[in-house]
Amino acid sequence: MVPQTTVDRKFNFWQKWLTYANVIAIFVGIVSAFANESIILSAYNDSMRDVFFQSNALDPATLQLKNWLFGIIGATIVGFHILAVMISENAFKNRERWAYYAISFGLSSWFAIDSTISFLYGAIFNILMINIVAFAGIALPLVMTHKYFFGEHK
Repeated sequence: MVPQTTVDRKFNFWQKWLTYANVIAIFVGIVSAFANESIILSAYNDSMRDVFFQSNALDPATLQLKNWLFGIIGATIVGFHILAVMISENAFKNRERWAYYAISFGLSSWFAIDSTISFLYGAIFNILMINIVAFAGIALPLVMTHKYFFGEHK
């Protein structure tokens, strides 16, 4: 068996970080879809009600619409991050450049569009509670592995 170099260990650490950050996002998507009124999302829900409804409670029809929207958003989150895990555990792990681009461009486009829409509608809480946290968790391993795809370690 060939001993693992320091370079390999560093890359492997960040590649696993990328995978696990996306696994955490899958969990958030599942919670969003199936348990969006749970304590896990209570601060988010409180902020959403304050910004959009200036209220502590939603009427039944509005709550039903919100739960449906969270369901389909949660499903989208799960699907995107399952795809990211598969890319991370295969092509990214093998240092295929297209995998780096796919995750980077997918993450960047989501962040830019979602954050812009959130800002325009006054939903700064979404940017702070979700977008920045998710972006940082996934972008950090991309920054730390850039040299393995494009620099001295490619």
